[in-house]
Amino acid sequence: MTTTTSSADYKKLRRVFVWELPVRVYHWLNALAIVVLCATGYLIGNPPALMSQSEASFRYLFGTIRFLHFAAAYIFFFNFLFRLYWGFVGNKYASWKNFIPTNKEFFQEMWEVLKIDILLKKEREHMSVGHNALAGFIYFLTFIAFLVQCVTGFGLYAAMSTWWFAELFVWVADWVGGDFTLRNIHHVAMWFFIVFAIIHVYLVFYHDYVEGRGEISSMGGGWKFIEEEAFEKQREGVDAYTNTD
Repeated sequence: MTTTTSSADYKKLRRVFVWELPVRVYHWLNALAIVVLCATGYLIGNPPALMSQSEASFRYLFGTIRFLHFAAAYIFFFNFLFRLYWGFVGNKYASWKNFIPTNKEFFQEMWEVLKIDILLKKEREHMSVGHNALAGFIYFLTFIAFLVQCVTGFGLYAAMSTWWFAELFVWVADWVGGDFTLRNIHHVAMWFFIVFAIIHVYLVFYHDYVEGRGEISSMGGGWKFIEEEAFEKQREGVDAYTNTD
């Protein structure tokens, strides 16, 4: 049986430069730091019982684990500060306007995305170029979780560090009610990142498969493929780095 495809089934795509190099570097540094932090943090909170016949002074496994955790924490923290800064100086797709609800249209788009992703309204399509409103708002909540994790982490570190920067957070333990509560908050936040990462990876592959816009490759080279109709609807303030394929 032969099937024919009409020209209406094809859509003209525009190649758009969305993610700048600093955003892409931030993304992958952040991903690496979170993987190291979660793995080492879990081991620190739930240390395995290791049997060995070697001299204890020759074994420094948990010293290494703690070092990796602290090193990744500093990378995570200063990388986060850089992203806060880039939200003010980056292009329109990195701007804080994409993350913080400021108007009625933002909430309307969030509802549209929910109908597509959750209620599976196949006749609808996303019309966003960068982050859609729902993704942007979730990232905003994630930035808050980043802040909580940094404050609680350095609050725990302050008790064992003599560096002036860590000592700036010595008040955190008393503010939340003690080290036990502080440690629990830090631990729960770790599981938030694990769940977020799983959902994030799933949705990236889902949208790349369903929409074919290059979601995965865009975080490598910065370019996405956008339907011409969607691009024209968001033409105001568009970047100069565009060309039609």
